[in-house]
Formats: sequence, C-alpha cells, structure tokens
Amino acid sequence: MQFEPGDRRRILPRHLRPAATPEIFSYTIRPARPGDLPSVREIYNHFVSNSAVTLDEKSSSIPYWRDKFALLDRLGLPFLVAVSPSGVVIGYALAQPWAGKNAYRYTVEDSIYLGPGAGGKGLGGALLQALIDACEQFGIREMVAVISDSGAEASIRLHARLGFVEAGRMARVGHKFGRELGTVYMKRALRPVARRRRFLAAGRGH
Repeated sequence: MQFEPGDRRRILPRHLRPAATPEIFSYTIRPARPGDLPSVREIYNHFVSNSAVTLDEKSSSIPYWRDKFALLDRLGLPFLVAVSPSGVVIGYALAQPWAGKNAYRYTVEDSIYLGPGAGGKGLGGALLQALIDACEQFGIREMVAVISDSGAEASIRLHARLGFVEAGRMARVGHKFGRELGTVYMKRALRPVARRRRFLAAGRGH
C-alpha cells in the first residue's frame, strides 16, 4: 500500500516501531602520534579556558605540545590517546617527570583529559589504567596526581578507584578566574616489571 505525503497512517504505532539501536561508546587506546597533537591541544585548551581543572591560564600552542611529545619520547614515558572508531581523538593521558632531579627518576605525575561528551563513560578509568600499565612496563615505581580542589570530586574518585590514596592538600596556592584554589595530592605505588634505564631529569609541565 502506498501513502501520500502527509498521510498520518505512515506513522506506525509505538508497539510496532523497531527498537532503537543503542549507541555503543567504543574507542581504542594507543600511543600518541605527532598527528594527534592538534586534537590533544584542543582538548586541553578547552579546560584552560573553561575550568579550574588545570591552573594554566594561557592556551597552549602546537610547538608546546611538540616539545612535550619529544621530551616524553626521549625519556621513555607514555603518552596515550583514546581514539573513536572514526579516528577522532577523544581523550589523552600522559606521564611526566615529577621533578627535575635524578633522585626522582622512578616517580611520575599523571595527566588525563577527556574531550567533550567523553566523560562519565568509563574512558577516564581506562586511560588511567593503561597509563599505569605502561609506566610499570617502563620501570616507574610511583605515580602522583596533583588535582585542583575546585570540582575535584570526580578526579579524586577516579584515582581512588584505581588504588591512589590522598597524600596531602595545599590550600590557596593557585589563583584563577578570580578565585583562590588549592591542590589535592594523591599517590599510588606501582609494580615495575622492568628496570628503569633513563633518567627523568627534566622540568615539569602540565
């Protein structure tokens, strides 16, 4: 039977309509590549401009991310991205030197950011676990998280689920958007499966 345009009989009753296929949130986690850096920059700059999750106040540049990529590669530290089935970078995680002295060579600080729409779906936990696994393969013994205390609850819960414990707090050490902000420190001991062969004598950054 054919229906003319506008004929209401074209609309099936609700119980006869096919069930909508639920959208599946899927992704692949892999090492970052130079071509990923513009997307990584865009994700990070969104948080710079719109939140106190990072205490950076100025947007980052592509040269900044190229330098960071090269530094982490030289130090043998992981820089991971989560990519959608269509190839879009929807989040990233990296481990960077905790301090610029060789005595800290077994300790790193994690950094994890998700793109718009990627939060609340388990991606943050998957990225953090992948980062922990990679650091253990590289001989890292300790991982530290430095979390802004403004809207920090989700990040604190995420780290706690993966074995991090609170190591201290510092109040009013940052200032952004006209507010005084503090930081929460969390820490987890890792189980390295390889011997650390490279020093982490490099400056810190986020």
